[in-house]
Amino acid sequence: FYKRVKMALTPAERPKIVKKRTKRFTRHQSDRYIKLKTNWRKPKGIDNRVRRKFRGMYKMPGIGYGSAKATRHMLPTGFRKVLVHNLKELEVLMMQNKKYCAEIAHGVSAKNRKALVERAQQLAIRVTNPHAKLRSEENE
Repeated sequence: FYKRVKMALTPAERPKIVKKRTKRFTRHQSDRYIKLKTNWRKPKGIDNRVRRKFRGMYKMPGIGYGSAKATRHMLPTGFRKVLVHNLKELEVLMMQNKKYCAEIAHGVSAKNRKALVERAQQLAIRVTNPHAKLRSEENE
């Protein structure tokens, strides 16, 4: 049997997403000591060369690295995602289906998930994780 070919849901507009920096900011001396994780912490020492922005030291995060307001929190698809727990929350996206896509929450059961995915298809809402917690038909 042939599967019906359905068009992918696309956003109303898809601006080019420009990231000012894609490399992670690493914590000072985290490469030197295993006990220091690489997660960024602001250096507070009075003589610290990273805090004082010496040449050749790595960069500190600042407000200037923020994304453009038009593309902030935007997925590469051009949608922004909204966490959905039930059908009522899904139907809020009905009129905004060209701007926002749904992401089904982690705690939603497989049964309710199936209903959410079906309803989203009817309302033409894109779901980022429609196949999560889905069992194949042979196992049932």
